[in-house]
Amino acid sequence: MLSHHLQGALIDLRDLIKITESDIADIKEAKNDPQFDRLSLKEEKLKSFEQKKAMIDHEISSLMTRNPDMDLPGLINPEQHLQLDELKVELNNLRDVNKHYARLVLIVSNLYNTFLERVVPTEMQGYNRVASKNPSILEIRV
Repeated sequence: MLSHHLQGALIDLRDLIKITESDIADIKEAKNDPQFDRLSLKEEKLKSFEQKKAMIDHEISSLMTRNPDMDLPGLINPEQHLQLDELKVELNNLRDVNKHYARLVLIVSNLYNTFLERVVPTEMQGYNRVASKNPSILEIRV
């Protein structure tokens, strides 16, 4: 059963990496809609991974409880060792891809905020940012 959960978790992680790589490609081309369309799929994969990880933790805990005199390496077979190593590698890959995506999101966010600030100048009133009374670019006529 442990092998089954490990394999499922690996599939979910690889899917999350592919989705995030697609998000990176789309953000570079300023395609926002596909990113938003994939958001629910990404959340679903993340929940699925979390459930599988909880089952992996439960299985390992059960093995250790039933065999308190053995270390973990002695409780799992070589295939499961490989799967755990792959899981670690894929988690690191996901972290790296997410860091890259987060940097791009931050850059785009700063760009939009800068544009907005130039179009609609704001000032701070306490902790709130409000439109300036005299915006130099915008003029409304009725």
